[in-house]
Amino acid sequence: MTSEIPENAGGMQKGAKKCPIGDKHLPEVTQIWKECQEESFWYRALPLSLGSMAITGGLIYNGVWKRSKRFGPFPKLALAGLVGYLVGKASYMGTCRDKFQKKLGPEFSKGFGPGWGPGFGGHGHRHCTHVCQECKKAEGAGTESVKPTET
Repeated sequence: MTSEIPENAGGMQKGAKKCPIGDKHLPEVTQIWKECQEESFWYRALPLSLGSMAITGGLIYNGVWKRSKRFGPFPKLALAGLVGYLVGKASYMGTCRDKFQKKLGPEFSKGFGPGWGPGFGGHGHRHCTHVCQECKKAEGAGTESVKPTET
């Protein structure tokens, strides 16, 4: 048994082009991504989570909110912690986007426009939006032959 890998085993079609911007910035992108994950946790998500849990605990203790008869205060505290965590992570997205823009330049940040992301409520484009000069020429040559002629 040999372990030969077919030519297009990586899912890439023959003749497909890679994004010219993506490969050269990969180490910088991963470093910035790790920084964003850590900072968003320690500076936003954790404090908001703990704060919302403390406030919820205080409201339950003072009788403003009632405990669950079956589970006690735990479901409300868990939900407050989860909401605080999610709000904290989401609130750091703008700061993270600015970090990417500062360190990698405006050419790289074009890919982070509206519609970028996993697809929650948008089209979810995770591919490179950069178009090289060769592609522009090929696209221009292809559209010229398709354009309808006006009479």
